[in-house]
Amino acid sequence: MIEADGAGRTFRVRGRVVHAVRDLSFRVAAGEFVACLGPNGAGKSTTIKMLTGILTPTSGRVRVAGLDPSRRRTALARRIGVVFGQRTTLWWDLPLRDSLELVRLLYKVDRKVFRERLDEMCDLLDLGGFLATPVRQLSLGQRMRGDIAAALLHDPVVLVLDEPTIGLDVVSKAEVRDFLRRRCAEHGTTVLLTTHDLGDVERLCRRVLLIDHGRLAFDGTVDELRATAPGRASIEDVVAELYLRSRTTPRTPPLPLPAPDGPSATA
Repeated sequence: MIEADGAGRTFRVRGRVVHAVRDLSFRVAAGEFVACLGPNGAGKSTTIKMLTGILTPTSGRVRVAGLDPSRRRTALARRIGVVFGQRTTLWWDLPLRDSLELVRLLYKVDRKVFRERLDEMCDLLDLGGFLATPVRQLSLGQRMRGDIAAALLHDPVVLVLDEPTIGLDVVSKAEVRDFLRRRCAEHGTTVLLTTHDLGDVERLCRRVLLIDHGRLAFDGTVDELRATAPGRASIEDVVAELYLRSRTTPRTPPLPLPAPDGPSATA
C-alpha cells in the first residue's frame, strides 16, 4: 500500500546541496500499523511530505495506494487521510458539525453515507457533546478527535498521522489510541504514524521504521527493536541508543552546487 524505492530528496541551502533523505526503501502492506520514528532533522517530515505529494522525490520513487503522490495528488487525496497534530484542518470559527459538512462537500461524499459515518465517529470518538461548538472553543483533545473524524469521513485506505497525540492529557491519549487501534483492526486501514511519544508506538504498532541522517536505520518489529539493546529498561532507552549509534557513522558532507555552466543541481 505504501512503497519507497531508493527515494531521496535534496534541497539547496546557503549555496550547498543538502540531502534530507537518501536512498530510502521500504514497503508497508495493506492493513499494517507502522511507526516512523526519527529525531528532529532526521528526514522524517520530508519522507511524509513525499508520500503525501507535498514534495517530489529528487531520486528514486514513491507510491501510495498504487499512485505517484506528486503526479496524482487529487486522485491520491481521495484515497488517503492526513492528520497533523500541530495544525488543524477544521474551520476555526465554524461549529465542528459545519466543518465536517464542508469536508463532505469537498470529497463529494453522499449525504446518507456521510450521516452513517458521522454517527459511527460520534459513537467511537464521543463527538456528540461538542458537534455544535465552534472549533476555536474546543479543547485540544476534542479538536484532535474532530481532525481524525474529518480525515476518515471519505473512508481512506491509508491514514497518515503526524503527532496525533501531541499535547494531549492521559485520558485523551488513551481515547485516541483506542479508536485508532479499533479503526485499523475493523476497517483494514493502513496507518503510518510519526510520533515522538513512544507510548503511541508501544500501544499501537507492531513494526517500526527508524530514520536518521535521512537513511533507514532500522526496520522491524517492536520486539526486534528491543532486542537491539538488551538490558535497556524501556523502548525510549532503546531508541535513544539506536540514535546515538547512528550518529557515530560519519555523515557525507553536503555537495557544493555546480558551476553556472555545468549541469544544474536538482532541487
